[in-house]
Amino acid sequence: MAKLKITQTGSPIGRKPGQKATLRALGLDKMNRSNVVEDTPSIRGMVDKVAHMLKVEPAK
Repeated sequence: MAKLKITQTGSPIGRKPGQKATLRALGLDKMNRSNVVEDTPSIRGMVDKVAHMLKVEPAK
């Protein structure tokens, strides 16, 4: 299955609690940290929810 590399580019300070929780569920907790995750519909939904705070690219 394909994988995605997601990098947090925005701060969760002042964001809604649901957006903070989504970042934590994606394995991100600090600025400029990256995580490689499976490309599934549920992950895509989480990425769409906080897309303004992420950079998404295919993992190598």
